[in-house]
Amino acid sequence: MTRKLFVTTALPYANGPFHIGHVMEYIQADTWVRFQRMQGHDVHFVCADDAHGAPIMIAAEKAGMTPQQFVAGIAAGRKPYLDGFHIAFDHWHSTDAPENHALAQDIYRALRKNELIEARTIEQFFDPDKGMFLPDRFIKGECPKCGAKDQYGDNCEVCGAVYAPTDLKQPYSALSGATPVLKTSEHFFFKLSDPRCVEFLEAWTQDGRLQPEVANKVKEWFTRDAAGQVGLGDWDISRDAPYFGIEIPDAPGKYFYVWLDAPVGYLAALQARLQQLGIDLDRYLADPAVEQVHFIGKDIVTFHTLFWPAMLKFSGRKVPDRVFVHGHLTVSGEKMSKSRGTGISPLRYLELGFNAEWLRYYIAAKLNARVEDLDFNPEDFVARVNSDLVGKYINIASRAAGFLTKRFDGRLSADVGVEGRVLLDGLRAHAPTVHDLYETREFGKALREVMLLADRVNEFVDQHKPWELAKQAGMDAALHDTCTVCIEAFRLLTLYLKPVLPKLAADVEAFLRIAPLQWADSARALGHHQIAAYQHLLQRVDAKQLEALFEPPPAAAAPAPALPGGEAVAPEITVDDFFRVDLRIAKIVNAEAVDGSTKLLRLTLDVGEGRHRNVFSGIAANYRPEQLVGKLTVMVANLAPRKMKFGVSEGMVLAASHADEKSTPGVYVLEPFPGAVPGMRVR
Repeated sequence: MTRKLFVTTALPYANGPFHIGHVMEYIQADTWVRFQRMQGHDVHFVCADDAHGAPIMIAAEKAGMTPQQFVAGIAAGRKPYLDGFHIAFDHWHSTDAPENHALAQDIYRALRKNELIEARTIEQFFDPDKGMFLPDRFIKGECPKCGAKDQYGDNCEVCGAVYAPTDLKQPYSALSGATPVLKTSEHFFFKLSDPRCVEFLEAWTQDGRLQPEVANKVKEWFTRDAAGQVGLGDWDISRDAPYFGIEIPDAPGKYFYVWLDAPVGYLAALQARLQQLGIDLDRYLADPAVEQVHFIGKDIVTFHTLFWPAMLKFSGRKVPDRVFVHGHLTVSGEKMSKSRGTGISPLRYLELGFNAEWLRYYIAAKLNARVEDLDFNPEDFVARVNSDLVGKYINIASRAAGFLTKRFDGRLSADVGVEGRVLLDGLRAHAPTVHDLYETREFGKALREVMLLADRVNEFVDQHKPWELAKQAGMDAALHDTCTVCIEAFRLLTLYLKPVLPKLAADVEAFLRIAPLQWADSARALGHHQIAAYQHLLQRVDAKQLEALFEPPPAAAAPAPALPGGEAVAPEITVDDFFRVDLRIAKIVNAEAVDGSTKLLRLTLDVGEGRHRNVFSGIAANYRPEQLVGKLTVMVANLAPRKMKFGVSEGMVLAASHADEKSTPGVYVLEPFPGAVPGMRVR
């Protein structure tokens, strides 16, 4: 029976390029989708840029762009990643597209008609300098629990406490540095505490469509107190102008909170895809055979297992059939952080010429159906790719194909003998096992199963030694049969690996001169068939080459002779060299001494990115923290983050000094003339 599948990944926020965590999720979903398509199932695989919200509005303003221009620039950079890692989305959309505006407003109207929208007056922080209400992440201050400074308005990164922005001590605006004031505003709430929502969500989250650990976690939201009330609170779905988003019908100056319209983007992307095919969205989703499947990370479970299904249910729409949750990706045991710059750049991976399918295989080999973090370890990466893909799998074809081409014109034997049939029948018999492992997203187990089968084939090769048969007179038939078994086994292994390695599988299909492999082909044999001449299909990973992903900037050349009264002039550079250094105007939002250091100050810098950077600077002997707060300076914005004893430093502040500071002391932080603003580039 042909399945009808509507599959999505989480929408990436359109404030920056993809990081390797995005790529991991896309590889997981793409592998599952390709497996479904190999069985002939009907799949619509879509995604979109999450384009709205205050961070994008603020970043666009600082970049001197409209939000639409800013998002368009980010979207224009998506294709090299998706094509580079063979991610086969059917359509890529945007939450700022007309379809999303219309769908979000329709869903809201349906919820309002169902009496699940309520207006309330709330009190929240307002930035008097920017003239806007502040989202929680744009309010900072001292943690009310542990006293840690420079903490966000919703939780403390030091002690983990969760609190309201109004609980912060000495709060300040992360946008302007101003002290925020409390103002009232009317907001709209989605009444998740309504008994209808509670009853539906309790059943929906526990009916088997979620992974057990996810279902158990979500179940905590439904714990009842002594009065029988659950802890499920209502959801604030509105924001006040100025805000980049979708306007709320009949509410001038009010916009949907980005997390309301973002998941609606799944439907908008599907609608745009179906329009290309002449299919009506409502009619498609009304088909009970359609399965709606979401792949997401564990950090957005709440939105996808509470808010999103309730929005769909009570607006009269189809609810998700599956929400597949994965863990985070770490790099060499450290948590990957986009803001701290820890991790590897997928685009740099491609630019350095690394094979995309090395990474696809490595990630798939570590993925399973549970919500577990997985680690990218460079040494393990090299070992797995070289041992499994090259040493076990590719080796099978390379050991047999040459003999077939030279001795038998590339033609396979019609009969492979008893031992060959036993081996091949054994490989075919594992098709249901590999199938079930792919279906349940146990990709690591599926690949281990395939490599165990590859071991069997290599044992067969070692036992029959085609290189020796080729030297012996009268052994042509045995050589022909042995090499034919190898090629047929290689075809079966390729079929099992194809969801993970689509490009390599296509190359194998060309080499074997066969049609694109489908899952049903596992039960068939090639028979008397002619293959093409073998060309090497996959290179090994060079461990030294991989080091380039993690290399620090190259050391500077030896200085030129010193000039009278000053430091030596550095070696000559070109204009291109200069423009590689991204110098930006930065505002010092906060400065403080560093415990355990007499030289360093910890600076919190606004570089016009919609977030703050943490920089350690060796200027404590020359400046008191209060002298620096509110000042503008110049920083190197594209310097690789440096992990220090006291934390991660995300750039370098420029300062002037003499080479011999002992005889001529003094460090002078650069300060631009009035008129410069954070984010401007120094040219």
